[in-house]
Order: sequence, then structure tokens, then C-alpha cells
Amino acid sequence: MENNKTKGLTLTEKIIKNHIVDGEMIKGTEIGLRIDQTLTQDATGTMAYLEFEAMGVPRVKTERSVAYIDHNTLQSGFENADDHRFIGSVAKKHGIYFSRPGNGICHQVHLERFGIPGKTLIGSDSHTPTGGGIGMIAIGAGGLDVAVAMGGGAYYITMPKIVKVELTGKLNPWVAAKDVILEVLRRLSVKGGVGKVIEYCGEGVKSLSVPERATITNMGAELGATTSIFPSDEITKKFLKAQKREEVWVELSADPDAEYDEELTINLSELAPLAACPHSPDNIKSVEEIGPMKIDQVCIGSCTNSSLLDMMKVAHILKGKTVHPDVSLSIAPGSKQVLNMLAENGALAIMIDAGARILESACGPCIGMGQSPNSKGISLRTFNRNFEGRSGTKDGQIYLVSPEIAAASALTGVLTDPRTLGEMPDFKLPEEFIINDNMIALPVDEKDMDSVEILRGPNIKPFPETAPLQETIDCGCSLKVGDNITTDHIMPAGAKILPLRSNIPAISNYCFTVCDEKFPERAKSMGQSIIVGGVNYGQGSSREHAALAPLYLGVKAVLVKSFARIHRANLINAGILPLTFVSEADYENIAEGDNLVIEGVREAVINGVTELTVVNKTNGKSIPVLCELTGRTKDIMLAGGLLDYTRESLK
Repeated sequence: MENNKTKGLTLTEKIIKNHIVDGEMIKGTEIGLRIDQTLTQDATGTMAYLEFEAMGVPRVKTERSVAYIDHNTLQSGFENADDHRFIGSVAKKHGIYFSRPGNGICHQVHLERFGIPGKTLIGSDSHTPTGGGIGMIAIGAGGLDVAVAMGGGAYYITMPKIVKVELTGKLNPWVAAKDVILEVLRRLSVKGGVGKVIEYCGEGVKSLSVPERATITNMGAELGATTSIFPSDEITKKFLKAQKREEVWVELSADPDAEYDEELTINLSELAPLAACPHSPDNIKSVEEIGPMKIDQVCIGSCTNSSLLDMMKVAHILKGKTVHPDVSLSIAPGSKQVLNMLAENGALAIMIDAGARILESACGPCIGMGQSPNSKGISLRTFNRNFEGRSGTKDGQIYLVSPEIAAASALTGVLTDPRTLGEMPDFKLPEEFIINDNMIALPVDEKDMDSVEILRGPNIKPFPETAPLQETIDCGCSLKVGDNITTDHIMPAGAKILPLRSNIPAISNYCFTVCDEKFPERAKSMGQSIIVGGVNYGQGSSREHAALAPLYLGVKAVLVKSFARIHRANLINAGILPLTFVSEADYENIAEGDNLVIEGVREAVINGVTELTVVNKTNGKSIPVLCELTGRTKDIMLAGGLLDYTRESLK
């Protein structure tokens, strides 16, 4: 008798199966997913909402869309405050919940108040996978993708490979969830997760709280992974019950006979305190290996490590002690809820008494918004990225560590192994969190939409002009860069530049200036140009400005050895042709300033031809390149970008 039993499904496959609206679950093929929830933050939100308005959809069609203000909270000029007013008015009119400045970091608040196991979430922030800590398929995306999802459109990804990370054992005292994800990064690298979902399972999962799981899924973004996910179990239920949201809980896990593309085992009992050394999240060494290095600054917070659990550990370490005189310590609780509870239980007073500088519940130093270290300063941070210059200090030496390491080191003035602190208390989450959603503004009823005025400040400029794909691209190479170029290289953050996120003409003047200060001026003078790069081009943030600024500056194509997932999608959304070398050796056959020609581009894309030829007219070389576009991305590129494509499809 024939055995018709189908193989078991992974947790990822189960959620995808329930949300797939286009394509089939075949690895490497494109699939379209129905999106239940979206989130934006203010650095990417203004552009996302301008794009949403341009589509002409009157009301969001998701189950829940939330706009957060957490990035550009430093109001040193009118720009940020204007952006906040604009986002608030759009949210009120179009059916979006609005998390006001001071309510907290988007991923922390979403986990607390809105995330639901088994649902899909995309957010215009690369650390949206934090939601995987409660069993969501939560994916970082460009703002335009989020706008399309808010309008009821599907979100398209390549059906990912699924990596099983089996957790065994239990973390030893003073070893943290941060050390788990740093160990994964040590093993897989910043490009080891590209095209993959990291799915955690095993007995060790039961020993991790939801905030600890969220730390691990949050930094999965640094692997280049599509997302990371934990099962939804009794621990998830307990967390949601404490948030008075128990009714949304469902139990979710992989089938026992699920098949994975790759498997990795981590014995939690064997882990030691780790640090990511400058200038990459995968440059991992043990604290013991680095030794008692003198430090200048400690920053505790960010969407990776700002939960109540993290803060209580920090308060315990600081209690009755004083921050070392050579160290500046800043602490940013992740949400108003966390800050409120620290104030009520006395932990906030302990931090202040020890000499910590308490920052508002926002991203702050993580995106270069204040707290830049001194020149050549060594800064320990509980954040997720330590790219060169991201802190705001070009020669700053940034180490990524757990809150336990950070707090212990702030007291000693040197990098300190927290296992020297003695016995660790049994830190537990409260049975009930303080629930006060008074900083979340609700939208008006649909019938009252017309009464809401959209408030636009003078810094808010429209989406850059786009045009259908040309038949021939004939222009110069305006820039040649190396491997692991991040979106911080392409479009820097920081207090000076972030307020210009609503103004593409103005922000484009900073495009690639980390690599070459003359690039914006040169690109403008060339009119049209091509950028050439190395491996893992565009890793890091989901910021679509890293595609929109080059679009404004006339970049028609980007030719690299390989792309990071979100950035490649953002280039396509902006109508910029993403190309890869057939042979990486051909990277050497192009220099900045060379005149490059690609003939028959439009016809090739129409006909599904994936190999094109770049002719370098300067040196006479012919270079084969790949232009791998599927049916839908092909149509987006031909239209001149996702906004044009969506407008046409909505007619």
C-alpha cells in the first residue's frame, strides 16, 4: 500500500502556508504573503506614508498597522517635530495606530502590546524580526513594501531555506541571551543567514523568557536572515497574560518530523560571555580572550536589550555602587511601560544613584542620535550594530555586549566578565505588567476621515521622479566600493542627517560620503551612472533611503558580487537595476570613471533573459552579468519601480 503521508512542517512553513497568496512553497522561488500587521518608525515612516498617499488607498487594509516615533526624537530643529505631526495626522486619517514620542522603541512596544503568535508582520525597520520572539513571521522591509501591504497588497519574498538551531542545556549564571546570538553570528557570519529563516527549537528554548528570545531574533537581522522565530509555548502564554493579552495566544511549534535545510546545535550550558569587536557584529571574541581592556563609555538599551528583565539585571549590578570615574554610563529603557515599572519598583532610583545618565525610551545612541563616544573612545554597547562611524565618532571603537557585561564594566572601568559578580539572583518577569496605552493615539472612524487635515512641514518633499526601464544604459561608473558595504555607508544616520529623511534632495548630499565625500557632487554632474561593489552589498538597515538617494542622484544600475536581501529589494522598488557578476574576478575589470554600456536591457528583461553584457568602453572588456528578475520584479523594473507598478495595478 502506497504511503501518502506528507512530511511534517517547520513552524516557518506552517505560518507561510496559512498566509501564502501567490506562488508555491518551493525553496528559491518567489512567494507572495498576506500581511496581518505592519509597523513603521519615524526615520522611514514619512516616506512610507507619502508612498501610501500616492497609491490613493483611503484606509489601511491590514488587521493592525502602527506608526512609531522612536528614531528622530532629538528636536534640534523644526524638521523632526514636523515629521511627527505629519505621521500622526496620516495615522489618524488612514486607520493607523500612532505610538507617540516617548512611548518607546517600535519593536519593544510591538512585542508588548500588539504582536500575535502565528501572524505575519512587516516593518520598515530591519529589526522587525524581534516579533519572532513570540512566534510571528516578522520581516524587515523597505517603506514602499510596507505601504503596499497597508494598501492590501501581498509582500513578496524568496521562499527561504530554513535553518534549525537546536538549543540544549541552560544558560549559566551571568551568561545572557545576547551571548547566544553572538555565538550564532560567530558560527554563521553576517552573510550566513541570507535567504534563510533561523528557527529555534529544542529543550533549551523552555529556559528562555520572551524578552530573551526577542533579543536573539532581533539580532538575527545581523546574519542577513529573512527572519528568526521561536515557538509559541506556555512561556509565550505567560508573557501575553502578564500583558493582559492572553486571548491572542495560540500554541505553535514545528512538527516532530519537520525537515530542515541546515541544522545547528548550541549547548547553552557551554556558552561564555562574548563581545562583538569593531567593526562588525560577527567579529566575536570571548570577554576572557579580550581581557580587562580600559573603556570610556557604556550604553545600555536599544531594541536588542532594553526589556524590563534586562533593566532589572542592570539595576541589581549597580545597586549601592558608583560608575567608574573614567566611564560615561547611559541607560535607555525600551518603552514607557518599562520606564514606568522601573520608577515604581525603585530600580530607576538605583540607576540614578549609581551615576547613570537616563535617556528617553527611544533608539538614541544606537542610530547615532547622541551619546557619541570620545575620539578613539572604547564604548561597550548592548546594541546590535557596530559598523564603523555608526556611533557618530568616526574612530570610535564599538563593542557589542550583554547588559550584564555592560553594567559590570561600567563599575570597574575595564571590560569585565560578569561571572565575577558572585551569585546571580533568579530574575523573573512580573505576573502583571503596568498597562497604560495612553501614549497610543487611535485613528478616527472611517466616516470621519475627511475631517482630518494632513499636516505637512516645509522639509517634507515628494517621492523622487522615476521612469520606465531604458532600452540601453550608457553611463559612467560613479563609484567603486569593496565588500560588506552597509546601508550606513550608503546613507548614514546620526543627528545631523536623520532629520532629512523626508527630504530626498537634501539627504542625497550625504549619500556615500562615508566612502567618498565627493560622490554626490560627482553623481549629479554625471547625470546617470552605475555603482560597482563587492560581496554582501547593502547589509544592515532596511532604510530605503539607501536606494532613493542614489535614484535621485541618477544611479541606473548597481553591479556587485552579491547583495543583501532587503537592499536588493529596495533597489528594485526604486527602479534601479540590480546586477551581479557572473565571475567575481570581473570586478577587477572596472574602475571608477570607466564608461559602461549595457545594450538591449529592456528587451532582455521583457523576455526573461538573465545574462546581460556590460561593455567597458574605456578598456574594451566585455563583462557578463546576471540580471535575475522574476515575473513580478520584472514588471516592477519595467514600470520604473514599485510605486509606478502599484499605481498601474490599482487602476
